[in-house]
Amino acid sequence: MSTLRDALRDLPDAVFADVLESDDAYLLVLDLPGATDETVDAAVEGSRLRIEARREKAVPAEFDYVSEERSLFLDVELPLPPGVTGAGASGSIDRGVLELELPKAEAAPETQIPIDD
Repeated sequence: MSTLRDALRDLPDAVFADVLESDDAYLLVLDLPGATDETVDAAVEGSRLRIEARREKAVPAEFDYVSEERSLFLDVELPLPPGVTGAGASGSIDRGVLELELPKAEAAPETQIPIDD
């Protein structure tokens, strides 16, 4: 989990994120103003979470940029905590807030190991 937390610190300054943890899952919350369900792609690839998002910017014809700090694209890869495979993951976006729920893998039931003499 600390690897994911450290990776979130390396996100661009314009991206704000929270990580929450329950007994069963992690919840990653990212602010992506202007992004929609049609412009966000999230996938687990191996032990990494890849998020690509783009947003539209409408610029009135009578204006030109003096300063442009809001990027159109976000493309990040984050390490997943141990035990998270992406199986059963879900996501939603509402008003530019992306929530990804990443279930923890269930621990294997206790298994007795036979000891032979």
